[in-house]
Amino acid sequence: MNIPNKLKAKRAFLKKGTCSRTFFYLLNKEFGNPNDDEERAIDPLAGGILQQGYQCGMLWGASMAVGKEAYRRNKNLDEVISSTIVATQHIMESFVNRTKSIECADVTKTDFSNNWSFAKYMLSGKFTACFRLAGRWAPEAVKAAKEGLDIKQNNPTTHPISCASEVVKKMGGSDEEIAMVSGFAGGLGLSGNGCGALAAAIWKNSLTKHIKLTGKSAPYKPETNEVLQKFHKETGYEMECSVLCGRKFSTIEEHTEFIKNGGCSKLINLLANV
Repeated sequence: MNIPNKLKAKRAFLKKGTCSRTFFYLLNKEFGNPNDDEERAIDPLAGGILQQGYQCGMLWGASMAVGKEAYRRNKNLDEVISSTIVATQHIMESFVNRTKSIECADVTKTDFSNNWSFAKYMLSGKFTACFRLAGRWAPEAVKAAKEGLDIKQNNPTTHPISCASEVVKKMGGSDEEIAMVSGFAGGLGLSGNGCGALAAAIWKNSLTKHIKLTGKSAPYKPETNEVLQKFHKETGYEMECSVLCGRKFSTIEEHTEFIKNGGCSKLINLLANV
């Protein structure tokens, strides 16, 4: 008997435990690209980057899955980076059509950094809303991912750059890992929200220093995450890409030129060397 997509998503959420890992897993499975270590490493992006309330973990997971699939389809990193950013934007549009916001704090109406707010989230049963959202959006996410990856770019950027990919590259990441995080560029799909370079560093650090080294998942609590703590110290607790960069990017070309000209270079180097 075929299990409805909604039920599959809810069961996956219960099994995987976080929204970010669930959607990385669901889309990887749809594309035939499963990898448990990579999927477990994205757990800390749940709750909007270590419970900070920024972009919903479902979006981070879905973006990484399209990056992985884009790399499987075409090993040319230039084309993969452009394709992944565009596909991530397509996924985000689908999510906003469903939820009206990409922000975890808006979707859950919860401040996960506040113990009382988190307790209310659990005790009131509001957490079930995330399960319902996962069930409803999962088939839409898969559809948006496939459509996004199929979009043909008329004037592709020559040598596009993703800030997130630059961080993982400097951390010694493989071409596939560089591709997977490329959609995080400019605050995830150039949205200007929570820093994509930070999210990429958290994921790569989780993968190499926790899962592959110790066999254990990275800590979920923001106060124990070394990457986030160093980022906070450098930025004065500012996390939004548009504020850190002093602008938003409307095109991949704009973002590429910004990074080429040294934009965020200090932050990228700091994140790569935690």
